[in-house]
Amino acid sequence: MTLIKSISGIRGTIGGKVNEALTPIDVVKFSAAFGTWAKQNSKQNTIVIGRDARPSGEMVSSLVSSTLQGLGLNVVDLGLSTTPTVEMAVTAENACGGIILTASHNPVQWNALKLLNAKGEFISGDDGKAVLEIAENDAYEFAPVKSLGKYRTDDTYIQKHIEAILKLPLVDVEAIRAAKFKVAIDCVNSTGGISLPPLLKALGVVQIEELYCEPNGHFPHNPEPLPEHLGDITRIMQKGIYDLGIVVDPDVDRLAMVSENGDPFGEEYTLVAVADYVLSQTKGNTVSNLSSTRALRDVTEKRGGTYEAAAVGEVNVVTKMKEINAVIGGEGNGGIIYPELHYGRDALVGIALFLTHLAKYGKKMSQLRASYPNYHISKNKIDLSPDIDVDKVLEGMQKRYAKQPINTIDGVKIEFDKEWVHLRKSNTEPIIRIYSESESQATAEYLANKIITDIKEIVSSKS
Repeated sequence: MTLIKSISGIRGTIGGKVNEALTPIDVVKFSAAFGTWAKQNSKQNTIVIGRDARPSGEMVSSLVSSTLQGLGLNVVDLGLSTTPTVEMAVTAENACGGIILTASHNPVQWNALKLLNAKGEFISGDDGKAVLEIAENDAYEFAPVKSLGKYRTDDTYIQKHIEAILKLPLVDVEAIRAAKFKVAIDCVNSTGGISLPPLLKALGVVQIEELYCEPNGHFPHNPEPLPEHLGDITRIMQKGIYDLGIVVDPDVDRLAMVSENGDPFGEEYTLVAVADYVLSQTKGNTVSNLSSTRALRDVTEKRGGTYEAAAVGEVNVVTKMKEINAVIGGEGNGGIIYPELHYGRDALVGIALFLTHLAKYGKKMSQLRASYPNYHISKNKIDLSPDIDVDKVLEGMQKRYAKQPINTIDGVKIEFDKEWVHLRKSNTEPIIRIYSESESQATAEYLANKIITDIKEIVSSKS
């Protein structure tokens, strides 16, 4: 059983002992802590909640809403929804915050409380620490009976979300309709099943093959939308009937594509393609995290913009986007952040912008993919014993490669012309994550193995 308390939220496995897993007691405790923090930081008295379709969601939702009411807060419950939809509803409801009940791409035994501020954005590191401190000290006080909060449901927000996307100037419904796209979708039996079909129909897609669109939470495969988990939709695409395949994770903030021939478009390239389209219509800058492909930088500079990297984590990407007034940004895991709509990863707006881009491009999806710089990322990790000082190891790597361009805002990123290696420590385990990128997979893996050897040498010299 696992319970991970972090500044971005609380996640864990369902069942087990208190403080060792996400038990009902833990759900109540951290809901109370967040509700207390929200009341302290806003004059508003409403919190929006929503959940993905995993089986524990209804139970967790009931606990969260009752706890918030017990604090005297009014609850607007969207029920089955998506992460970006809840984010947009927070501002629409003029709420003091929001809680999304989803463990994202984690397996079915997991659930989580993802915490939003009054802007509908993930809370900052400092705010997260404040919430954890309230929970640690049981520093909350519940309302008397005459001051209990009210509760109401609202299932209209997915449609409102879709309508807001259709109104965006860069979403061209006429171009999409004229392209007469045939699309296959895999929604992993979660809330993509109630949001993607109506979006695609509203955009004018002429045929939709719905795969795993029943929101029952029984994931038919590993829910992380990586190529190795997408065998079913890949086989459908290989039949040559559909123009593209679309895959989302359980809470619909990550977007992956499959080309008309069954080849993965590459989750790293979801953001690259959407950014290319946005930059072709709107001059500006872009942001992704340090572990994302260099292709976004190449596309941005080709379009006359400036690219900057942020520390890993959506809140860090959003902060950097605001700093440089980026017109598009996100993460290489298929997360699109389009500020014209809102500051949150949003697969739905990503789909609309991608389909517009493909329609205007006028060629096959595989040809669009071939038009971008072709990089390969190797993702690895090295396990360390708990007694090893990971920070000291990273300092040693920084010294060893001092002659190369180095970025230290999040671990150590070392650049070698168009190749790079990013090392960062895990917040929850004694490991170092090692991402490397090159124009060939073999070179990317060679770079990773070279760095792993260097790390082992540094560890040995210190022992």
